[in-house]
Amino acid sequence: PISPLCLFPAASSLRAIHRRRPKPTTPERADCSSSRASICRTPTFHRLKPAPPGHQAVSSMTSPMPLSSPTNRARLTPAASSAGVLSPDMLFDVLLRLPAKELCRLRAVCRCWRSLTIDPLFISAHADLQRSPLFLARFQDDKVHIHVMDSSGNLVKRIAIPRGHQLLCTQLELACVASPSNSCCVLNPATGGLYALPRGPALVQPQRESLRRPDTFVFGRVPSTGEYKVIRTFNRAEFPHNDKLQPFEVFTLNGAASIGQWRILDSRDFIVEASSAVVVDGAVYFLMNSSYNRRGRAVTSGIPADYIASLDIEREEWRRDLQGPISGSPVIGDLDARDDYMFMWPQLALADLKGSLVLSYYRRRQFILDLWFLKDFEDGHWVKEYSIRTGSISFCLADEYRVKPLLMLDDGRLVIYAELTGLLLICDPQTNTLTEVETKHLDSVSVYAGNLLSLQEGNIV
Repeated sequence: PISPLCLFPAASSLRAIHRRRPKPTTPERADCSSSRASICRTPTFHRLKPAPPGHQAVSSMTSPMPLSSPTNRARLTPAASSAGVLSPDMLFDVLLRLPAKELCRLRAVCRCWRSLTIDPLFISAHADLQRSPLFLARFQDDKVHIHVMDSSGNLVKRIAIPRGHQLLCTQLELACVASPSNSCCVLNPATGGLYALPRGPALVQPQRESLRRPDTFVFGRVPSTGEYKVIRTFNRAEFPHNDKLQPFEVFTLNGAASIGQWRILDSRDFIVEASSAVVVDGAVYFLMNSSYNRRGRAVTSGIPADYIASLDIEREEWRRDLQGPISGSPVIGDLDARDDYMFMWPQLALADLKGSLVLSYYRRRQFILDLWFLKDFEDGHWVKEYSIRTGSISFCLADEYRVKPLLMLDDGRLVIYAELTGLLLICDPQTNTLTEVETKHLDSVSVYAGNLLSLQEGNIV
C-alpha cells in the first residue's frame, strides 16, 4: 500500500501553490496573503513509490464542486504528475469544504494534512466558507461536559468540565464555566484546555473574609486589546437592607495570567442582578437586582424594572446608567398596574444581537416577545424592532418567564433560549413562527464565535 505521506505534496508546497491564486477582493485576505509571502518557497513534491507489477494506477480524484484554478501553476515533474496524486490546489479546496468535525479527524491521516489544516491561512479560509453558527451547550442530564453543536442540534464535539460548573452565556472564541463555590475556569473549545482562576479575593478587599462565595461571574473581551477579563459579583440578599455596597472584582487574562490577582472595582449605590449581565462591544450591562421587586419594593423605591447599569471593562469604570423603554410610572394605588409592573421584572432579559444591546420583554400572558434595540447610548434612544407572537409554540412556553435571544442568523431568523424549560428555538419574525431545535433539554447555552480548527487562542489556555 502507498503511504498517505507520499501521495500528497508537503504542506509548505500546498500553501505556496494556494498563495499564487488571484488575490481575493477582500482587503483582509489580501493582506494575510502578502504578509506570508516571504515564507513561500519553490514547491517541492514527493514522488510516488514504484507500483508493483500488474498494479493498475489509481485515477486522480476530482472535486464534486467547482474549483478555482490558480494562476502561474507550477508544473509537476512527470513522476509527481502521474496518477494517484492530488494537485495541491485541489487538496486545499477539497479539505476546505469539509466540516470542522471531519477535519479534526483527518489531521491524523498524515503530517502533511495536519500541517495544512492547522495553518492560519487555511483556518481563515475555512471560517469564511463554513459560516454555520456553533453553540456550546451543557445538558440537564450531563453536567460534566460541554457539547459543541450546530443550529440543527447535531453534536460536533464533547469537552469535559469540572462537576458543578455552569456555562456562562457569551459570544466569544473562548468560553467560561463557573460554580457557586467560587470556582471559575476559562475553556478553549478548540483544544479542550482549561485554565482555573485563583479563588482568593482581592488582597485589599475590605470584606474579604465574608466574600468567599460569589454569586455570578461575567466573562468578556476588550475589543481594542483582545484581552479577556472575568468579573465576579456578589449578590448577598442582605445588601439592599443593611446599606452594604455590592462588591465587584476583576481579573485580566493574558500571558502572565498565572501570576494575576483579582482587583477591586468600584461599587454602585444600588444592587444589580449579576446573572442578567451581557457584554456588548466592551461594556457589561446589568439589570437591577430582583430583591427590589419583593413586596412591591420596586414601586416604592422608585427603581424601574428596566433600569440598566453599564461598566466599561477596558477602563474598569462605571458608565452612565440607562433608562429602558418599557417601564412607565405605575400608580401605586392601582393594583392592576402594580401587578403588571411586578410581573415585568422576571420577564426582562438583556442580549447582544448584531453588536447591539437588546432588551427582551416576554409578555407571558399575551405570548408576545418584544425586542428593543439600543440605537444611541448617549441619548438613550431605543427602537422596538420586533414584536413576535409565540402562539405557534405556546404549549412549550406556557410556564416560561424569561426568554433570552442568543443570536440573529444571516437570514434574519432568531435563535432563542427558554431558560426554565431548557428549549432552544428558532424564530422567524417574518412569519411569527417558532420551531424547536431537536436536542436534549439545556441547562445552559452559549454562542461559540471561534474556530474548532484553531489549536490555540492567544496564549491563555
